[in-house]
Amino acid sequence: MFTAFALTALFASSLVARADPTPNEPGPGSVFNEGSTCHIAWDPDTTGQWKNMAIELMTGDNFNMVHLTTVTTLDGTSTSTNTYDYPCPSVTPNAAIYFYQFSDPSSPNKTWTTRFAIADANGKTVDPSNASQPGGAAIPWGTGALTDPSSATPPPSGSTSSSNTSVPGSALPGAGSSSAGSGSTVVVSAPSGTTSASSKITTAKSAATNAAAPTSSGAAAGNKTATDGSADSGAAMVGGASGLKTAVVSLAVTALVFVVGL
Repeated sequence: MFTAFALTALFASSLVARADPTPNEPGPGSVFNEGSTCHIAWDPDTTGQWKNMAIELMTGDNFNMVHLTTVTTLDGTSTSTNTYDYPCPSVTPNAAIYFYQFSDPSSPNKTWTTRFAIADANGKTVDPSNASQPGGAAIPWGTGALTDPSSATPPPSGSTSSSNTSVPGSALPGAGSSSAGSGSTVVVSAPSGTTSASSKITTAKSAATNAAAPTSSGAAAGNKTATDGSADSGAAMVGGASGLKTAVVSLAVTALVFVVGL
């Protein structure tokens, strides 16, 4: 009887331990003008571990991500500070080929936002230079750069860069969001509809809509299901904190019923 309850509790605790931060903005189709406010939002880490969370601006394909700059490092466990705004950098080309990577030295996992566009000061963008990923997934991408590379902040220790980003078998920035760590899944949700006042969101299905948001280890990039039924409009929230809490409660109830039955 005790063994059954202990095993159930152990399994439930392992689920909670996987509640890494979940990026949710930028979302599919997001466009921010150079010089305006770039807005980032996420659901905080519930494990209490991600206290030195780095957010990096990235570009490149799903298997050869390229670090552009470290945007900020902050406490990823804070429930009161789960957004970050900063001046959008000047980049080239102005296309939907940029995304953010979240990491923390305390965790082997990484999570990503979907790909979004950084437009020029007048809101103009060009199409991504590549229509599909090296693995064949129909997710547009390209490799961008800061127009002033000297303004870049180096990546944190252990971060993915162009020299070590290839992760065979891992789902990376695609139609969903994931973790490159072993076995954990963190999926990006579609945007809630609120954006920063200085940013603009496009809803038309365009190159920017085919955003990339890495998923979990072992899953194919770009295979997540959109919450609104459109495969290229965002990823379903399958790994959020609320889902984990529900799973834990269900397991606890099952354990109690089993014990009473004995």
